[in-house]
Amino acid sequence: MMWRIRAFERAAEVGLANGHVAGAVHMSIGQEAVAAGVSAHLIKADVIASTHRGHGHSIAKGADLHGMMLELYGRAGGSCAGKGGSMHIADFDVGMLGANGVVGAGLPIAVGAAQGLRLLGRNAIAVCYFGDGAANRGPFLESLNWAAVFRLPVLFVCEDNNWSATTRTATMSAGPGIAARAEALGVPAVSIDGNDVEAVDETAGRLIADIRAGGGPRLLHARTYRLKGHTVTDPAPYRPAEEVAARWEDDPIARNAAELKALGLDEDEIAAIEAAETRRIADVVAAALAAPFPETAAAFDDVQDVGRPVPGAERGLAHTLPAEHLA
Repeated sequence: MMWRIRAFERAAEVGLANGHVAGAVHMSIGQEAVAAGVSAHLIKADVIASTHRGHGHSIAKGADLHGMMLELYGRAGGSCAGKGGSMHIADFDVGMLGANGVVGAGLPIAVGAAQGLRLLGRNAIAVCYFGDGAANRGPFLESLNWAAVFRLPVLFVCEDNNWSATTRTATMSAGPGIAARAEALGVPAVSIDGNDVEAVDETAGRLIADIRAGGGPRLLHARTYRLKGHTVTDPAPYRPAEEVAARWEDDPIARNAAELKALGLDEDEIAAIEAAETRRIADVVAAALAAPFPETAAAFDDVQDVGRPVPGAERGLAHTLPAEHLA
């Protein structure tokens, strides 16, 4: 799963460089262990809310790879009809409620989904992925507070990659940290090495079991690192080169490969996994390149004007406007 995510994002990077992918692309290279370890314990009925860095979350939850790549390429048949791009992947068929370009916006969405699951009597949970920077925004407090008050079935997963876009998070975050903030709101929290996929797997499994048993919300604080810039086109000069080099040595895929070798898995078998996932994604890219763009008329689909302001109403002039202006 980690290799599938990385192969997809490498292809997205190439697609952007070649002019096939439009808009911003935020990659989670270096953070794959979090999505893979958490989703290993989710069922199809569970739902997730993601971030602007959401390819890995979507893929690990089972989102259609073909639909995702069509979406990045802006083609017909994309998961959001080719209109949303990288930051707005959604696949309701597998419980992927959507990536989100607004920092922290997935928190209240996940809490609302968890409340809905309870009202509907469904035996499922909601998972919310968010970054360390989002913990400094209002939705973090509001969402954890609501989830704790109503003991909702939601797992909050903080992917703490140290950087809030181009600012080191530690320089603008007061107090003892994100896990402590959750505990202060009555949400049990565990902080782990998010680059250790086995640790993520074990801890997420335990927390999710607690939630399914009616224990209320939990928070998983996963310490990780994004090995690329904030976006594909960001060279990240604000980060010390020696810091990035050291973190490449802590790459979760390389770490897991070393552990598997130590357990006796042949190096050729590990290489075969990478090759198979790379071929899988190459096939998806080829299909996206061959797919048609949406019809021009489709640009007007799904556009809502219900509740639009009446021209002049704010100045009390609406009654003086011609009828055709009020239609």
